[in-house]
Amino acid sequence: MSDTSFTANWNYPTSIRMGPGRIDELALACRSLSMQAPLLVTDPDLAPLPMIEKALKICAQEGLNANVFKDIKSNPTEEHITRGVHTYRVGQHDGVIAMGGGSALDAGKAIALMVGQSRPLWDFEDIGDYWTRVNVAGMAPVVALPTTAGTGSELGRSSVITDEIQHIKKIIFHPNMLPQLVILDPELTLGLPPHLTAATGMDALSHNLEAYCTTYFHPMAEGIALEGIRLIKHYLPRAVHDGHDIEARSQMLVASGMGATAFQRGLGAMHALAHPLGAVYGAHHGRLNAILMPYVLLANRSAIEQKIIRLTHYLDISDGFDGFMQWIFDLRKEIGIEHTLKEIGIGHQHLEHIALMATQDAASGSNPIPFSANQYQTILSRAIHGDNT
Repeated sequence: MSDTSFTANWNYPTSIRMGPGRIDELALACRSLSMQAPLLVTDPDLAPLPMIEKALKICAQEGLNANVFKDIKSNPTEEHITRGVHTYRVGQHDGVIAMGGGSALDAGKAIALMVGQSRPLWDFEDIGDYWTRVNVAGMAPVVALPTTAGTGSELGRSSVITDEIQHIKKIIFHPNMLPQLVILDPELTLGLPPHLTAATGMDALSHNLEAYCTTYFHPMAEGIALEGIRLIKHYLPRAVHDGHDIEARSQMLVASGMGATAFQRGLGAMHALAHPLGAVYGAHHGRLNAILMPYVLLANRSAIEQKIIRLTHYLDISDGFDGFMQWIFDLRKEIGIEHTLKEIGIGHQHLEHIALMATQDAASGSNPIPFSANQYQTILSRAIHGDNT
């Protein structure tokens, strides 16, 4: 399958090769970064699929000695990164191919960071100037190939890694964690089932929407987020209802990347809550953001209403903020997203703890309103019961 109308090369914010069938250029991409023996980092669900076999075959045909590391899971942990670094060093690898959804991409980037470090992983958490501790010369080059359209991790400068001791997600950051080369091949996303297409697509929406709503001054990121939301409005339902719609799959990959590019402006309370909920319950990050979305928007209404009204003009949505909220509810219903946290097994057991964790999450600092732990508890309670008043 091929369609040249969605084929292009971009250089923003990194080198991007976009289009169906572009996985065929994987070996050449690796060679352009001087890789001879890349480590392909993916997850155990993808590892046995034909796309991974094809990637290895493409590398082998060009004389690259590629091997697979798949010992990760959804919400990767420090232990997974440590194992990946060990595999990298024992195999004498010289670069990373990060291929998969957000977990595989985050793990691949973190492994590429850590192969040349003597400090522990948490020394590079996104706090203050911790990133200056990195031995940049020791970082490995990365080629990233997303197989979902959600996190946009292929265009991000950080990885979200779970600290299993503290049961919290932490952001590992360095500007050079941005992959040097990205291949956006929509054919790699064709096999994604509807429920995951929906959840990852809503994750992309949450990135663009929170980046748009935050108050930090970054007009370029705000403009990118605006268009990202429009693409999702038009193409996410199509991608869910027809997984082989190559145009919809292509545009959702673009919108996902736009979200990750835009959220350097900041995120907000959706992510501040989704991170601890994911760490405690192991729930899918995109689905959590999708469920939390309307409750966070309502809590932020006094600070974001005028921006949302401006957004509705661009999206051709009537009735201002209320019309936008109705669009969110209608979209979630159309693509099969649950209305409450209770429907995915999350109740009041850890309410106070998660609310406190949310106040400490990096994303909370850029929410339009600085919510207290009590306010986060209120949002959670409404999201559990479906109170959208």
